[in-house]
Amino acid sequence: MDSKQRFSERVEAYVKYRPDYPQAAIDYLYDEVGLAAAGRIADIGAGTGIFSKLLLDRGSEVIAAEPNDDMRAAAEKELGARPGFCSVGRPAEDTGLPESSVGAIICAQAFHWFDQEAARTEFKRILQPGGPVALIWNNRLTDGSPFLEAYERLLQTYGTDYRQVNHRNTSNVETEQLDRFFGKGNLTLAKFPNRQVFDFDGLSGRLNSSSYAPAPGHPDYKPMKAELRRIFDETQQDGHVFFEYETEVYWGRLS
Repeated sequence: MDSKQRFSERVEAYVKYRPDYPQAAIDYLYDEVGLAAAGRIADIGAGTGIFSKLLLDRGSEVIAAEPNDDMRAAAEKELGARPGFCSVGRPAEDTGLPESSVGAIICAQAFHWFDQEAARTEFKRILQPGGPVALIWNNRLTDGSPFLEAYERLLQTYGTDYRQVNHRNTSNVETEQLDRFFGKGNLTLAKFPNRQVFDFDGLSGRLNSSSYAPAPGHPDYKPMKAELRRIFDETQQDGHVFFEYETEVYWGRLS
């Protein structure tokens, strides 16, 4: 599937059930990475605007670049009336933004879908000299509790292409590709804890928001949901289960 269209049928679930980002990570971006002084920020691969909203809440001007029409429409519905927000229907590799027009670039839960070399060239073109680039992921932990371990087994069993599109497989973050993207020695990593708490309906919605989860009508959809119900019933605590994340912020200035 074209990566730019993977989430078209899952926008509603994505808006409702995908995790936000911890306040400590946002503070770090503004205080340490330098977003406070960046002026206009480009949120590349902005999706439904989850991270754009956080930037707007801190008073930044945001250009949200998102090639998927359905996801961009959700962002515009939510944020279109906010001062300082605009969106463009363009990909990371060809944003259409003027040269040296943004003071910083953010990519939240998106960089692994990009053509990294083409995106690097485009980022250097649109960034003002010395502007930072930050790549951010909410990494769902896959062990540490019976629920986390059982949920990971469910994805391994029923995910249509989970192994292929898991961002750790497609981008090899923390390895040579990010060093090559930023330039050797230019990369800094900071980590922050994050959590979501779900009842069963929320857990089901969170699963449906994933592009690799079988959709209704797929032969694995009903077996997957039955297994999800079993996992929830066996691991819930007072009617809830807990998604634990490690929010990772990779940032630097492109050499």
